[in-house]
Amino acid sequence: MTPSSLLALGHAPLDLAAVLLLAFGLKRLGRVSTARAANRLAALAMTLAVVGLLLHQGLLGWPWILAGTLVGSGLGWWTAHRVAMTAMPQIVALFNGCGGMSSLLVALAAAGLPGETSALAMGSIVISVLVGAITFSGSLVAMAKLQEWLDTPAWTQRPSRHLVNIALAVACVGCSVLAFTPLVPTALSLALLATLALVLGVGLTLPIGGADMPVVISLLNSYSGVAAAAAGFVVGSRLLIVAGAMVGAAGLILTSVMCTAMNRSLLSVLFGGALGSGAQAGGADQGEYQNITSCSPEECAMTLEGARRVVFVPGYGLAVAQAQHSLREVAQLLERHGVDVKYAIHPVAGRMPGHMNVLLAEADVPYDQLVEMEAINPDFPRTDVVIVLGANDVVNPQARTDPQSPLFGMPVLHVEEATTVFVVKRSLGAGYAGIRNGLFECQNTSMVFGDAKQVLNSLLQELRELGVGKVDNRRQAPVLAG
Repeated sequence: MTPSSLLALGHAPLDLAAVLLLAFGLKRLGRVSTARAANRLAALAMTLAVVGLLLHQGLLGWPWILAGTLVGSGLGWWTAHRVAMTAMPQIVALFNGCGGMSSLLVALAAAGLPGETSALAMGSIVISVLVGAITFSGSLVAMAKLQEWLDTPAWTQRPSRHLVNIALAVACVGCSVLAFTPLVPTALSLALLATLALVLGVGLTLPIGGADMPVVISLLNSYSGVAAAAAGFVVGSRLLIVAGAMVGAAGLILTSVMCTAMNRSLLSVLFGGALGSGAQAGGADQGEYQNITSCSPEECAMTLEGARRVVFVPGYGLAVAQAQHSLREVAQLLERHGVDVKYAIHPVAGRMPGHMNVLLAEADVPYDQLVEMEAINPDFPRTDVVIVLGANDVVNPQARTDPQSPLFGMPVLHVEEATTVFVVKRSLGAGYAGIRNGLFECQNTSMVFGDAKQVLNSLLQELRELGVGKVDNRRQAPVLAG
């Protein structure tokens, strides 16, 4: 056998091994304790896939491939180490966009190869170009809005924007049909399709407000998977097909979960405008706050000293302050004092799906202490103290009590049912939905104004001065008479 045939023969086993490792790695991403190892397996799978592709192609153009690999790996390493947790949603959006652009470029390159293209191959190319372009431009808009580089223009809230998007979608369909006919050159029809799809991605994403961004990120993630799967058919890569299908399906499932958690349909998110950008709040949401009670970290510490059940509710303000490690120290001190500590996790807390889980995992918070909304809500009436850290809309009781509120019907954490609630915020500013929070005016709620990290550090100092967490001050379980 020739060296080239031997190289090609080694492609199939490596490709299969890459697919299996990727599937196994994705499965292990379901648990925080195995997520790091799962990432390594996925990285190994991609390495095997690249090596298999090089063997299959006979190492053609390997200097360019090696250079691209080194540059991409360097940028990925730098990004992972330099980007703050608060910017992680923006990075996820950017990565989704990069995936879409990669699929777009692969499809355009395949269309430019000499020879006749079958109908199936052209269909895969068209899907890769269309979905990849929408994913790329939409993801860049999402990233810019999350980074606060871009606001929601007032004109995008007008009904006429739907007509523009419909016209663009019809034009994209027309260009897709032309790609199968000899009426115009294939390169021209695909170039027009890519251009129109890029504009359509901007038109679909620009009107969506910050409150709906978790849904948008999930949907764009699904789009990137669909584009990758289509690109896999174009280049004949089993790994791309399997990985793209998994990402596409997982993104759709996650999008459905996000919509349910926000009591919003996907159509209302995509076509209903920006929640909080142009929504008019109900009567109870307008005006200034009344009967606000504030307290100091010292008073909060004195209440915690006598508590037996404490629930922390992390929000985006915790991520902004980079206070997850300070929170973990406070929780450990309370645990040594015999306090039962839990963390209430709302599905859309933060700016992307799972944001709070990732944030707390960075501080080595035990995964069994993270409790989802449906499981923790029945426990709030038996909870002594709830500390809300930067969360807003996800703890707003008006979602349950005020039919005029834009949030009405959205599942929220029932923190107001606890004995005492402390809300740590820098101000009384509204959340992404742009409405007042009735929790702040509850009789059992006290505001602790300040940066989350500063407040938690002060609370930690006060608890230590009270002797909380010392070995000789630890609560002992009652001894039963024999």
